[in-house]
Amino acid sequence: MPPRQTRPEPGRKALPRRWLVSDARNDHLLQAALARLPRGSGLVFRHHHLAPAQRRARFSALRRLCRRLGHGVILAGSPAQARAWRADGSCGPPAALALRRAGLLRLATAHDLREIAAANRARVDATLLSPVFPTRSHPGAPTLGPLRFRLLANRAAAPVVALGGMTRAAARRLRWARWAAIDGLSQPRSPARPRGDS
Repeated sequence: MPPRQTRPEPGRKALPRRWLVSDARNDHLLQAALARLPRGSGLVFRHHHLAPAQRRARFSALRRLCRRLGHGVILAGSPAQARAWRADGSCGPPAALALRRAGLLRLATAHDLREIAAANRARVDATLLSPVFPTRSHPGAPTLGPLRFRLLANRAAAPVVALGGMTRAAARRLRWARWAAIDGLSQPRSPARPRGDS
């Protein structure tokens, strides 16, 4: 089943299909990774490893780059913080996104049916559903796998973004257009690998 489509409010960016998620381990690769992404992709900025002032400065630098490249930028934080930091939206647990703010996208994180239901009640714009496949972020943790991922995604009222162990090859295997990755979009493609979706 193809991902549901959404029509953005006036003044709000359309929902990207490809999302680069920032992390301490891919910070030094972000500029090059963002430059490789198709125009209109998105960055989910986390960087919780930084002190508040450093985090704000790093976000501002990456936001400027995203603007030049035509990408959206989402802050892992509250909608109020996203508005103050001039992000295109916020990302977090459904309960933190219940308050709608005009012009901002709201991306909920979910891992099970209870959190999907909470995201539906919050009427978010998209849900990042994870972990689909094994991931370095949570080594050894249970994964959804393709079947359970699709069963849960079909219960979501908003478009679903696949997260967790996602790469271009994994997205083709899952047959899912909207996906996000930390490592899977940070590393340059090997010349020996066949070209996938870009």
